[in-house]
Amino acid sequence: MGTGRCDQEATVPEPSSTAANGAPRSLAEALRARDDAGLAALLHARPDLLSPVPGDVTQLATRAGTRASVVRALDRLDRFALQTAEALAVAPDPCPYGVLESLLAGTGEAATDNGTRTALPRALATLRDQALVWGGDDRLRLVRTARELLAPSASRPSPTGLGPTVAEATAGMSPTRIQEIVAAAGLPATHDPVSAVAALTGLFTDPERMAALLDQAPPEARHVLDRLVWGPPYGEVTANPAPPVRWLRDRGLLLPATTRTVVLPREVALHLRGGLAHRTPEPAAPRVAVRHEHRPQLVDAGAAGQALAALATVEELVKSWEHSGPPVLRAGGLSVRDLKRTAAALDADEPTAAFWIELAYAAGLLAADGEVDERYGPTPAFDGWRELPPAERWSALAGAWLPATRTAGAVGEQDPKGRTLAALGPGLDRSAAPEVRRRVLELLAALPEGASPDPQSLLDRLSWERPVRGTSELRARLAGQTLTEAELLGVTGRGALSAPGRALLEHRDPAQPLAPLLPEPVDRILLQADLTAVAPGPLARPLADVLAVLADVESKGGATVYRFTPGSVRRALDGGHTASDLHAFLAEHSATPVPQPLSYLVDDVARRHGRLRVGAASSYVRCDDDALLGEILADKRSAPLGLRRLAPTVLAAQADPVALLDGLRAMGYAPAAESHTGDVLVARADARRTPARARPVPVPEGPPLPDETLLAAAVRAIRAGDLAATAVRKEPAAAAAGGGGGAGAAASGELPRTSAAETLATVQAAALTGSVVWIGYVNAEGAASQRVIAPVRVEGGFVTGYDHTADEVRTFALHRITGVAELADDQV
Repeated sequence: MGTGRCDQEATVPEPSSTAANGAPRSLAEALRARDDAGLAALLHARPDLLSPVPGDVTQLATRAGTRASVVRALDRLDRFALQTAEALAVAPDPCPYGVLESLLAGTGEAATDNGTRTALPRALATLRDQALVWGGDDRLRLVRTARELLAPSASRPSPTGLGPTVAEATAGMSPTRIQEIVAAAGLPATHDPVSAVAALTGLFTDPERMAALLDQAPPEARHVLDRLVWGPPYGEVTANPAPPVRWLRDRGLLLPATTRTVVLPREVALHLRGGLAHRTPEPAAPRVAVRHEHRPQLVDAGAAGQALAALATVEELVKSWEHSGPPVLRAGGLSVRDLKRTAAALDADEPTAAFWIELAYAAGLLAADGEVDERYGPTPAFDGWRELPPAERWSALAGAWLPATRTAGAVGEQDPKGRTLAALGPGLDRSAAPEVRRRVLELLAALPEGASPDPQSLLDRLSWERPVRGTSELRARLAGQTLTEAELLGVTGRGALSAPGRALLEHRDPAQPLAPLLPEPVDRILLQADLTAVAPGPLARPLADVLAVLADVESKGGATVYRFTPGSVRRALDGGHTASDLHAFLAEHSATPVPQPLSYLVDDVARRHGRLRVGAASSYVRCDDDALLGEILADKRSAPLGLRRLAPTVLAAQADPVALLDGLRAMGYAPAAESHTGDVLVARADARRTPARARPVPVPEGPPLPDETLLAAAVRAIRAGDLAATAVRKEPAAAAAGGGGGAGAAASGELPRTSAAETLATVQAAALTGSVVWIGYVNAEGAASQRVIAPVRVEGGFVTGYDHTADEVRTFALHRITGVAELADDQV
């Protein structure tokens, strides 16, 4: 019984017509023979087949043979499984297991013993599990779409380097020319081109006769064959080729592809290769080599230091955008100028700065404010994150990094339209990134504890696992970025996986192994006479907050050095601190006596602070000391501010208050902003926050992996739909009398057609006898389906029964049932 689909691999044979030896004759039949676990494994390996859930096994087989689905399945094969599929694509169809084994392991002197024969059953099982290969070992068949994708052609060379067969290369060649080749090869003449091509094919596949023919070839002809044997199989020739090329062409060892191109037939190449489809079969995954071995304690200590540095860098980054964050580009993202400015502030290169920016964004600490003049700034979540213990803060960052699809390494690249990708902008999602990050960490975890890998061997391993061109190159770039980012973040230390990184990989809380590795926060600093302070470790939160305002960071490392300047002290006074507050703070937290120069600096800046007051007129300056105002007016640097005297103690300005404050501070004064009531305005460090924003959602690579519940339900639905599609129905009475199309519908797989009276009578009888019937049903959306139901009750224009297709009790409207048929006795 055919389904009407164009792909013969999805054909459903008549239930009574099975192969004599029980072997499947189509992909659908092979899938139907699987148990539920086998179908579930297929749907788990290829989740795109579940969108939507196939109605029956025939639909599943058809969908599994579509080009998009097959390409996606081939992309996820390892190198040897892909080499096996490529060998099947150049093998006869169907292909016996022995022929496939010889294509991968070679024959005669070229036979290899590198584990190919041992690994072939595993590779073949992988292809079968993913419905790329079906049939028994004596008749292996590659899905037609996969064969079309992998078989060699003039426009798409095969990775095997093989060319077309003799039959393919001679298609369209004149019968006279074919007979000339047959004669030159020493074969008897034939009566038709088909037998002539078969004779040539038999010659080229006979090792003894081929060896005898090649022994007659000139030495230069063998050199020509050696250049083409491993591909590409095409070569250019002139109108009057050299004698060696002419000798090969006359005997069919080279066949014309175009007027200026010849091709090496596949059978000839396989003889010269010793039967190998690939020059180097790779049955085993490359081993990840160890570059260095370290004591695990050193690895964890190094990772803990990197974790502390990461926390400090992210906090510094977000706080630097608190007051006036960078603007959002019209197309989205951060401008190159702002990225460079941020990199300079973080004392990092631009790629590293882009990583920290994207990490803070992924963790929900940064976002755009959504205003008309849109800018980036901290989110409310940043305040909660700062209050967490250091280990939990790092856990939040690492937990955001591992599943993120946005990749900072793509910043600076160009999109398909030639536009440069910007940090925080669109186009940075790489769906494969989470899977590659996790796989890299898994390979690191498989090494001895404390061992760092050789990067090239790691890339070779990843390339073996996903060898498809394009996919492999992207994964290599993502793997290199993963190693760099993991070291920056502290997931690895000295190149080896750390204890917190291992916990992150194993879905455990990484804060627990990290917390004992981090030093306790200190609440003491070392003040020095050169107006610097040394923090001997991570500072307690209150101390760090005040010191960040009172001093500027001069250098970072194991100990952070802060420098006190007039500007930094003025910043603390602007924040609402008084001179006495600052003296008390320094005395309380200094492990040494407060140096006299620092005390003088605080007193001197405090004495001058606030003598000038700036408010909004546009803006004004007032001061009790009119001489000071005269000094400002006389200074040429005040000209851009547009100052003029309104009263002995008041100056009006054309600049706005913020610009006026900045201008006066640049001239060396210490003005303070005031409100309309004359009170000093205190600048709060946490004054600006964006509205609450959700974290960026990762872009998944293809459909999500189904869980066990969905797989079980999908398999039940497919089995039930298959029962409805393949169940044998009794011929309705009207059809048996020659008056209806019910039997025709049953034979063709179409929905049954019966009159309303016949439908009602049949379902009522089934409800009374408890029998099962086959119905055609059209739902409210107009979608038609076939169902096998066991009616329980018929009343009010509805029939209620157990729907074997949906595996639940349902109610059907009688007027939507197109027809009904009883199942054959052996189907009940």
